Amino acid sequence: MEAITLNNLAIGQKATIITVGGEGILRRRFLDMGLTPKTRVMVRKRAPLGDPIEIFLRGYELTLRLDDAKKITVQPEEA
Repeated sequence: MEAITLNNLAIGQKATIITVGGEGILRRRFLDMGLTPKTRVMVRKRAPLGDPIEIFLRGYELTLRLDDAKKITVQPEEA
């Protein structure tokens, strides 16, 4: 599978983070929250209108806005 952004994962789909985008403080915030390359993530659920999404990584749930999720490139796992 080809790389996509985190916001394009379906509910229950797992992936591995390839790159973390953003600039300055935003990128540092992503990295501090555990969104680092080679980390496995899974989309747990989406809000009724689609924004935000809840992901599971490193043993905890994290909620991200879609605009932030678009800055994170992931490699989906094969089904």
